[in-house]
Amino acid sequence: MIAQEALPRPRRITILGSTGSVGRSTVDLLLRNRERFEVEALTGNRNLDLLVDQAKRLRPRLAAIADPALGRALKGALSGTGIEAAAGPDALAEAAARPADWVMGAIVGAAGLAPTLAAIRRGAIVALANKECLVCAGELVMAEARAAGARLLPVDSEHNAIFQVLEGDHLNRVERIILTASGGPFRTVGLEEMRAAKPAAALAHPNWAMGSKISIDSATMMNKGLELIEAHHLFGLPSEKIDIVVHPQSVVHSLVAYVDGSVLAQLGNPDMRTPIAYALAWPDRMECPAPRLDLARIGALTFEAPDPARFPALRIAREVLAAGGAAPTILNAANEVAVAAFLGSRIGFLDIARVASATLERLPGRGIASLAEVAEVDAQARRTAEAAIAAL
Repeated sequence: MIAQEALPRPRRITILGSTGSVGRSTVDLLLRNRERFEVEALTGNRNLDLLVDQAKRLRPRLAAIADPALGRALKGALSGTGIEAAAGPDALAEAAARPADWVMGAIVGAAGLAPTLAAIRRGAIVALANKECLVCAGELVMAEARAAGARLLPVDSEHNAIFQVLEGDHLNRVERIILTASGGPFRTVGLEEMRAAKPAAALAHPNWAMGSKISIDSATMMNKGLELIEAHHLFGLPSEKIDIVVHPQSVVHSLVAYVDGSVLAQLGNPDMRTPIAYALAWPDRMECPAPRLDLARIGALTFEAPDPARFPALRIAREVLAAGGAAPTILNAANEVAVAAFLGSRIGFLDIARVASATLERLPGRGIASLAEVAEVDAQARRTAEAAIAAL
């Protein structure tokens, strides 16, 4: 009699930031593949109704909400379900520290750093959708991952594409990597129109459905500057080996150029479920409902160099990467403050990059050796950015 092979245990999942755009896409994939996964914890920021709905459908052991004021409402909504409810920053850290095999780090902005580090220190597989973690504290995060034996899987479509192409290859065979950028809603717009742009126009991304902060970052191309810094830490390559090219169709998600002249790329329709599915199933692959690529229908793929005059964020990011130390943390904090100010109609679109530059100029360079120092620099940069906004 031939013995049957034991079925693999379902992968235990935690989603940090389940109510955001990446989190919602991850939940969609889990609901379509219930037999492959079980859920340890879900966390959200302030969207109580969505978090409750996700928890009732996925049945995690813990549901946590960042806003402490919503803790009682969350507990009431989940009463009788057997799902533990918690609220506040400590609850997010507890969710990250729970014994999940795989953790999605999708909390937007610097707020995601502490819970993501908690998961990394546990030695988990961490799918990293929060680029700010590596921008704010790249050296610290990578050192913690090495010490704990954690595996970081990039979820940003560009870095995920590079990871798919690179996996199994040696970096000494790589000549450069090429990050693609859509160019956002202002790719062909002149400076005067950009100066007058309102939030609604900047949020109208031509290809991707994303949250408001990353949509504005795409419009300024600051997202590509932050991705440059992220790629440096993920793949260990210097700035001069990381190129950026504008690709309006968002079909080629990034490319790797090798020393023999070969250039390999990962292609797909612009749907975040594809890179999330790759990370969820890694090192295997799983089915994904993303629309299939039809190159004949698309007809043409085009590429162009980014315009440094209209998109100064790319220059700022390269300067910050060269400076190292606290500079990336300062840039990230200043950009978050400036984006929020633009969305609140307090500053103009072109002022976002100006605020970032002014903040960097006003704060001295220093090293960062701990999470506490990251928080200190971040807070100082936010105060300085607010002062720069007030001075405009």
